[in-house]
Formats: sequence, structure tokens, C-alpha cells
Amino acid sequence: MLLLRRFCVLVGLLNMLQTARSAEQEVSLWPENRFTEADRQGERIEERGKDIPDRSVANVRVPTLTVYAPASPTENRTAVIICPGGGYTIEAIDKEGHEPARWFQEHGVVGIVLKYRLPQGTDGDAAPLEDVSRAIRLVRQRASEWNIDATRIGVMGFSAGGHLASTGATHFDDGDTAAKDPIERVSSRPDFQILIYPVISMDDAIAHQGSRERLLGKSLSAKALAEASNELQVTDQTPPAFLVYTSDDPVNCENALRYATALKQHGVPFELHLYERGGHGYGLRGKGPVAGWPARLNDWLVLRGLIAGPI
Repeated sequence: MLLLRRFCVLVGLLNMLQTARSAEQEVSLWPENRFTEADRQGERIEERGKDIPDRSVANVRVPTLTVYAPASPTENRTAVIICPGGGYTIEAIDKEGHEPARWFQEHGVVGIVLKYRLPQGTDGDAAPLEDVSRAIRLVRQRASEWNIDATRIGVMGFSAGGHLASTGATHFDDGDTAAKDPIERVSSRPDFQILIYPVISMDDAIAHQGSRERLLGKSLSAKALAEASNELQVTDQTPPAFLVYTSDDPVNCENALRYATALKQHGVPFELHLYERGGHGYGLRGKGPVAGWPARLNDWLVLRGLIAGPI
């Protein structure tokens, strides 16, 4: 009897491990034949952390989604597609990607890390926008497979990833009903947006110059600057937003203030938390009052009906 009990416990543990492994899934964003072997070999990963993983990824040319599904197979979950930041030069894939995805996963939300193609410093590289739009379409198209509510798919972004997320939230379309690819027939509009110390504007007065030059190149036409300044692209169809910034952030907090003003002018619900101190790039690791932003996000998700209870 004792041996039988031990065997049952062992089987249970093995099942739990298998469930945990199956809950994390990497998915190709585009058809495999779109990319060359040189694209695959060019990516570079650097470990910057000492006690906690903090990898940066450079020269991303093959985009992927990593899906962190909660272990229990509850249907109709909220999903969040997460865009790590890094000035459009690298992606802080752990601190601003996998770490928040696991945070969502542990509390019943499907966290999805988007490793997007980085622009090559040429004029108007559209790859990042193509990737975030494709990610939203793909998650919506596979919503039933991943137990996701297709009307509760949001985007989240940190720093330059916040620019990408807000670009996805202001440059969407309904899909191409004539497309051969069924994914491309699906809407790319996110249902909500979560922006943490985001780059928003390309205006000389407040733009993060490195992100701007990396994304748009040096031949900056007035039209290109306006199209990439997402505070100028807000409409009454822009999804609700949650924003976090600090007034001592070296990326000017006016980015968030202008975006919030545009949202208000167009009647789009939003919540803005502007802390006095905290700097930039803290992710979920902030110290002092800014460390409380995830709790504020929880309140907002409950308010919007995106989760049933506290994270």
C-alpha cells in the first residue's frame, strides 16, 4: 500500500511537471520559408544579469511568440501580448518580456512574449509594426485553441516596446477578407493597451532620439515623423489604455501626458500613473512607490472586466 501511494504521488508530480512544460509554447509568427538561414544565425543574446536573468537580444530577424498559458484549462481568458523595450536596438527579453508574461500566467492571464524584428536603421522600417499586427491577428485566430476570449486581447509594451504597442493600438485594420492566409483575414485591433514608460512621440522636443533614428533612419520626413508619433494617431476607435511613468524618467514623461491628452480628447478611457521617482527600465523590479504599479494595473484590469479578481 505504501509503495502504491508513493507511486501515485510520483505520477502526480510528473503530471504537474508535464503540465508546466506544456504551458509554455514558442510559436513562429510568420511562415518558416519567409526567412533565411542567415536571418536565423544572426541573432545575438547577451546575459546582463547577475542574480536574476536579464538577457538582451540583438539583431532579431526571425520573430516569435512565446505563449505562457496558465496550467488550468479555463476557457475565455484574457491575453496580453508583451513587447520588450530596448531602444529598437535590442530587446530586454527577460525583464520586459518573459518576467511579466510569467506574472500574468501565474494569475490566470495568458502572457505572450513577442520577440519582434528589430529595424535595421533604414528609412521607415515597417517590420516591427508588421510583427505586432501579425501577433494580434494570430492570437485572435487561435483564441479557441489557447482558451482565450477573442475580444479580450491586449498589447503591453515597455519603453520602445511601448512605442510598438501603442503603434499597434493606433495603426490597426479589420483584416483582408480576400487574403489567402486565414490569419491575415483577422482584425489587428487590440482590445486594450498597457504602456509602461513608453516612447510615444517623434517630436524633437520630447522624442527618444535613439529609438527615433533606429526606427525611422536619418532621412526624417515630416510625414514619417507624424505617422510614428502615436499621440497624433489616436481616434475614437483607439482601445482603452493604462500608462505608467515617472517624472524623473530620462525619456520625457511628456510622452505619456500627450498621449493621455489625445485619448481624453477622443473619449478613449485611460488611466495614467505618474510617479515622482523611479527612473527608467525597472520593469517589475521597481523600488519605492513605483513598485506598486502592478497592483494599480490589477485594479484597472478588474475595472475593465478583463479579470474577475485580484492578480
